[in-house]
Amino acid sequence: MPASPGRKGLLAEINVTPLVDVMLVLLIIFMITAPLFTTGLRVDLPRTRAGKLKTPERPLVITITREGRILVGKEAVSLSRLSRWLAEARAAGLVREVQLRADRAVPYGIVARVLGELSGAGLTDIALVTQPLEHARP
Repeated sequence: MPASPGRKGLLAEINVTPLVDVMLVLLIIFMITAPLFTTGLRVDLPRTRAGKLKTPERPLVITITREGRILVGKEAVSLSRLSRWLAEARAAGLVREVQLRADRAVPYGIVARVLGELSGAGLTDIALVTQPLEHARP
């Protein structure tokens, strides 16, 4: 039955303006906080007299934190998962050079195990990232 001229019919539209407003606010919040998450990983690198590292376009960065956690990029992985991931990435041709960053307080045994996994996956182009002596903190 059609609505009479004096009465309004049912409004079956959804007002998306509040939804868009909320989404824009969330987008702004994530844009501001995302860089804070990526720079939050602090590793106290050993100091050496080594020359400047030649950085390829997209090296794989593996980090070993003071607590012994292993991170591939920003993702934490176990040692057994690291070996599987490296083998698959090497077979697919995704990894050519690896940059290994290890906190100077990390026991050498952990660094040696990660180096062994890299070697076992067939990756021999490995750069050990250090901090130059002239820029070192006391």
